[in-house]
Amino acid sequence: MAMTRNILVHDGPGGPFEAMAIADDSAAGPLPGVLLIPNVLGTKEADFAMAERVAALGHVVLVADVYGQGKRTTRADPDMGRYMAELNADRALLKARLLRSLDVLRDLDGVDATRLAAIGYCFGGKCVLDLARCGAPIRGGVSFHGVYDPPPFANSAISAKLLISHGWDDPIAPPDAMVALAHELTQAGCDWQVHAYGHTGHAFTDRDANMPERGLAYQPDADRRSFRAMADFLAEILG
Repeated sequence: MAMTRNILVHDGPGGPFEAMAIADDSAAGPLPGVLLIPNVLGTKEADFAMAERVAALGHVVLVADVYGQGKRTTRADPDMGRYMAELNADRALLKARLLRSLDVLRDLDGVDATRLAAIGYCFGGKCVLDLARCGAPIRGGVSFHGVYDPPPFANSAISAKLLISHGWDDPIAPPDAMVALAHELTQAGCDWQVHAYGHTGHAFTDRDANMPERGLAYQPDADRRSFRAMADFLAEILG
């Protein structure tokens, strides 16, 4: 299996943006396309490595850049959430950038434009939900330790199927936020499921997360189980 990484600089609202397309050269296409949306830090090597794991399941993966070219942070940055905060304050702009990223994925060589999905981590999990909320042409989405607050404007009925992988002890998305999301998705007619992992906080898939005092820590069992659940879910919705 030979994975190829291709940097894609594309336009969009407030751009340019620098995404990364990853595919298995030996796979016969057209293949389903999966949009991978990173956490608060923006695109990084950990996302590209995860994209290769997802591509190995038989997909073409685009690691989306919703912040803009060169706009990245690290955990050492005292203001690591500044780019996320800008988009949290303008969910309409976030939606526009997400839809542009989905267009870039759809137009990639070797992608079956009728079989698209999205997965996301932390802030990226919120982005997956917002794509579903706005009626984007995805068959489904997976939110890993996401953030659940809806945008401050009306949403479409949700046709995309959703898998929510949730740490029950997540201080950023406590149980009442999870229940509120379940009510929202039910009212929107969504086919949804929640996998909640006990004794698990935020960022449970992130091997570099080591802030247990803030409820952020890697949890290997939840990481392994949620990846397997995602793989099964993508196989079901994408065929």
